[in-house]
Formats: sequence, C-alpha cells, structure tokens
Amino acid sequence: MSADRAEPLRLGSTAPNFDAETTNGPINFHEFIGDNWVILFSHPEDYTPVCTTELGAFAKLEPEFTKRGVKLIGLSANTIESHGGWIKDIDEISGSSLKFPIIGDKERKVAFAYDMIDHQDTTNVDAKGIAFTIRSVFIIDPKKKIRTILSYPASTGRNSAEVLRIIDSLQTVDKVSCATPINWIKGDDVIVPPTVSTEDAKKKFPDLKVVKPYLRFTPLPKE
Repeated sequence: MSADRAEPLRLGSTAPNFDAETTNGPINFHEFIGDNWVILFSHPEDYTPVCTTELGAFAKLEPEFTKRGVKLIGLSANTIESHGGWIKDIDEISGSSLKFPIIGDKERKVAFAYDMIDHQDTTNVDAKGIAFTIRSVFIIDPKKKIRTILSYPASTGRNSAEVLRIIDSLQTVDKVSCATPINWIKGDDVIVPPTVSTEDAKKKFPDLKVVKPYLRFTPLPKE
C-alpha cells in the first residue's frame, strides 16, 4: 500500500480520532462522539449544488436523529470561513436551520484518514490539483466502532431518509438481536436469525411467522 494512503477502514474498525476546526468550534472527534451514535459525512466543496441540497435535507432531519441519540457532523474541503457563508445559503434555499458542525478540511487531513478521496474521477480536484472528497457516510456507534460505510460519487446526492433507516435498523438489531429485511422501516416485522432455533424463537416471540425454516419473521412490541 502506498505511503500516502491510509489503511482501509472496514465495518468494525475503530473510527480514527482527529482534532479539527469546525463551524461550532474546535473538536476532538472521540470526545465529540462521547456516548452517542455519530454520522460523519463528507462533501466535495462549499457552494456546490448537490452538497447544498444534501446539507439542507440533513438539517431538516436533525431532530429525528437527535431523538435516536445520534449526532451529525459534516466535512467539506474548504475553510471554516467559507462554510459560514455557505450555511446561510443552505438555510435560505432549504428553509432549514443548520446547527450541526461542519469540519474545515482544506488540507484533506481527515479525508485522507477516512479514505474519502476519489481515485477514479481525476477531474474532481481543486485549483491546486488536490483531490476533493467524495460523498462518504460513516455511521459510528457509541463504542466508536464503524457500523456502516456508504460512498457516493460527487455527481450523486445521498438519500437522507435511508441514512435514518440504517440507524433504526442498527439500533433495533443491537437491542433485540434480530435482522431486518429489505426495505425495512421502523415498525415492520424483523427476521429471527438462524442461530436461534424455531422452538426457542416461539418462546421469545409468540407471534412468530415461519415462512421457511431459515426465514422467520416476528413483530416487535410497539415502543
């Protein structure tokens, strides 16, 4: 592996720690995480159209993340001063009130640590020829372990509702020791994992539905 590339991060890796300046002041990332879930997501550059729509959407959804004990933190390859003006545009265009911090990563130090750099699109660079960050999403749990990694090209905006759905799935799985099927949303039936026998599953989940010996669904108690 070349000297300028960080070791690849995988699900279960400890999220690399770093100190950074943000729009809400300086942070130490692990201290920022504390006992919370955290979503770290990157943007190629300030004052760009797709990024503007994304940050407005996340700002509007922030109360829902907060209800789930999740903190949001963005990153863009520009200065804090640049971020400040851009946030005003985001709020004006989307009708949001963006409060979560955005990291200033002009030198791409955090971007390199988290391998957020696009190595395919050679045009995705700044005036100095330095690669911009791609649209990465890291969902990190209170133990500072990376639980989900999503990567999008600069041309494709993310789905903020999908990020919220993933949080719901991860937190449900941790609480109940289950699995969630395709397109699952909070309130839907979950899957009982194959490691639990059907006999034991019926004791634990009286409304168990057996489709196949290996595919069994159950509703969860309403919260």
